[in-house]
Amino acid sequence: MEPLPSKLAATLVFLASGAVLVLETVALRLVGPYIGVTLQVTSSVIGMALGAIAYGAWLGGFLADRYDPRKLLAPALVLAAIATAVTLPIVRYAGEVLRGEAAGGILLLTALAVFVPAGLLSAVTPLVVKLQLGDLARTGRVVGRLSSIGTLGGITATLATGFVLVAALSTSTIIVSLAAALGLTGIGLWLYLRRRAPIPVTRTGAALAALGVVGAGLSTVAPNPCDIETAYHCATVTTDPARDTGRTLILNSANHSYVDLADPRHLEFEYTQWFGAVADVMAPAGQRLDALHLGGGGFTMPRYLTATRPGTDNDVYEIDGGLVDLARRELGLRTGRDLTAVVGDARVLVTNRPKDSADLVVGDAFGHLVVPWHLATREMVVEIQRVLRPQGIYTQNVIDYPPLRFIRAEIATVADVFAHVLLIGEPAALAGETGANFVIVASDAPLPLEELRARVGPGVTVLEGDELADLVGNPHVLTDEFAPVDQLLAR
Repeated sequence: MEPLPSKLAATLVFLASGAVLVLETVALRLVGPYIGVTLQVTSSVIGMALGAIAYGAWLGGFLADRYDPRKLLAPALVLAAIATAVTLPIVRYAGEVLRGEAAGGILLLTALAVFVPAGLLSAVTPLVVKLQLGDLARTGRVVGRLSSIGTLGGITATLATGFVLVAALSTSTIIVSLAAALGLTGIGLWLYLRRRAPIPVTRTGAALAALGVVGAGLSTVAPNPCDIETAYHCATVTTDPARDTGRTLILNSANHSYVDLADPRHLEFEYTQWFGAVADVMAPAGQRLDALHLGGGGFTMPRYLTATRPGTDNDVYEIDGGLVDLARRELGLRTGRDLTAVVGDARVLVTNRPKDSADLVVGDAFGHLVVPWHLATREMVVEIQRVLRPQGIYTQNVIDYPPLRFIRAEIATVADVFAHVLLIGEPAALAGETGANFVIVASDAPLPLEELRARVGPGVTVLEGDELADLVGNPHVLTDEFAPVDQLLAR
């Protein structure tokens, strides 16, 4: 067999390996609106991609020893292009069915997102290697060179996708563009090889080409769960049919924030009402505060504090700059002297904040329905204690489900740092009957328990002391060395 030109062989391996990593990176964004972006989802995407690479490389080597690789290379690329194009509608239709499913749904949806196209692309390298092995004395050099080029393709694609493509393009655009690039490369390679040796177009090839066109067409009509894609979220803003000025921010299919454009004092979600109660009982009405918010979302609480306590300084640490822009456009956010939005990771920003610089710290940062693990550890709580003044209060929103393993561990973690801790929750949720939001309140100064109980009203339970200790039991304190947040939340 006549080998491919060295540069062409290197280009094919670089492109195929890079495309696998683009698919792997984008798959997390594709499945996120339906099953979240948890450690299990991330692990499943990585596992499916590695499995596809393994089986694809085995299949490519198997076929390369039995057929002329020159006749297989172009079809492999075109098939990968078709599989990439149809992935978008397949995942979006299947995602509506599998939305919120546990382990089985996660594995199935991630497999649909990445396995077939990644497997086909992984077959390219052994096909190219087979074509280049014209001299056994150079086998090690050829295999080593192409393997290194494939690895470089994967590294380049990972960095380019994470730093550039995801920030600049939507998921649909990335996938369709990748499919088009693979298809054009396959067609171009077929035309190039056909000039050297006849490679006929069969009915099967024509049918596959038609399938690719259909797949691209389905991609344009498949249900899209996002109005806006940011670097971290699939975001949608909806209007409350019962309140003309009410807006709900939905992130990755979860109701994240509610904002009343006309009345910033209105708190729709119950946990935000509990946040408001904490702020209202910690100091006389109308007294300004220095407040730090970990997570911005719809900026509900900063707007509430500005409206109820004029002169309050709100510093908001939000990792997703796209959400800040969205809040400005659609949720009535106005930044200025009394409300500052700082884009960055809350853990890093808190560490750099001066000591004794806040009266109130509001923890409301989530990745889908999960508190990011590095914001839930004892080391993070120590940093929060450091920036709080002696009478300051830390209040944190936590979502958990029966058997309430995460909320117990997080209370134990906060109580390991602060002298006084209490918990606000619904009776059914505290009894382990349903999943819900909980609010932890902590301070080194005594907390206004009775005032808070009166403020949150009947039907809401506030636990402290022995009652809280009975609920918590004896869980592990979460630390930077051991914080299995996703596993604790697994239902």
